[in-house]
Amino acid sequence: MEQQNIQELVKEIQAKLIERGEMLATAESCTGGLIASEIVNVAGSSAVLAGGIVAYQNSVKQELLGVPAETLEKYGAVSKETATAMAQGALKKFHCQWAVATSGIAGPTGAEPGKPVGTVWMSVNNCLQNKAFCKIFTGNRQEIREKAVYYVLGKLLFLINNQKSTCTNEH
Repeated sequence: MEQQNIQELVKEIQAKLIERGEMLATAESCTGGLIASEIVNVAGSSAVLAGGIVAYQNSVKQELLGVPAETLEKYGAVSKETATAMAQGALKKFHCQWAVATSGIAGPTGAEPGKPVGTVWMSVNNCLQNKAFCKIFTGNRQEIREKAVYYVLGKLLFLINNQKSTCTNEH
């Protein structure tokens, strides 16, 4: 991913969120803070980024983001249900209007049946919608992580642009 492309995406997200008076939080596992890092690489990020949590261990997902143990046991860390719960937890923890979450297998090991290396579940949540997406990215560990960041930020911008009303109630 070209750094310029990600920065342009972040600038668009930033402008839209400022225009709407809304804030964003991140809940990251496989991306390890890269989403938050890309956001703060753009000047003015304090106007839109409430904060982020890198929840790599399941216990952190449970304790800091409120992901139910039953969700992790039944569906696993790399699942639609876990990514959605992580984003919902970030919304509540940071009292903001938008949250993005990632949980995946960046490799080179860690593949499971039905979940090859490169599988990443991402979620974009706000007060009106919870959208989860799964992609299987190719490349090395860093490339998979960067592709996931670009993809989830693209989905965030799409959803911001296509949501007519803003969230007035904070979580």
